[in-house]
Amino acid sequence: MVEVPVLLTELLSPDQIKIPLVGTSKDAVLDELIDVVANRGEVQDAEEIRRAVRDREEVLSTGIGNGVAIPHGKSTGVDRLILTAGVTERPIDFEALDGQPVSLFFLLVGPDSAAGQHVKALSRISRLLRKESFRSRLCSAGSAEEFYQVLEEAEAS
Repeated sequence: MVEVPVLLTELLSPDQIKIPLVGTSKDAVLDELIDVVANRGEVQDAEEIRRAVRDREEVLSTGIGNGVAIPHGKSTGVDRLILTAGVTERPIDFEALDGQPVSLFFLLVGPDSAAGQHVKALSRISRLLRKESFRSRLCSAGSAEEFYQVLEEAEAS
């Protein structure tokens, strides 16, 4: 059986990307990212998503280093895997594992029934973000459309 990779461009569209994120604290940025998803009408319960993502953050920060955070959680507030992304104008303290501030965010939420896809998506994000040139291009994107195009190019190569 051939394993089908999770493509971030299938989970993300330009209207799920916010540039710039204006929050200046960890909670404010999390709220902003969750609001992007909630405002699209794909969420049954935004407060449940907030709780799930914050509960996950209490276990260990999802600030993975190199200016990147991948907040995520499993929630009954959604019925499928949902991804959103954004870039802050100025890096913020996100209690990242390397102690450095964060400016690039990918928020992933999904139901328990999508646990396998959830892990595959997290892995895909992490793998792509290892490349400094890719992170830099995402952070310097001037619009959601440009951010999405950089992501498309990375997944096509």
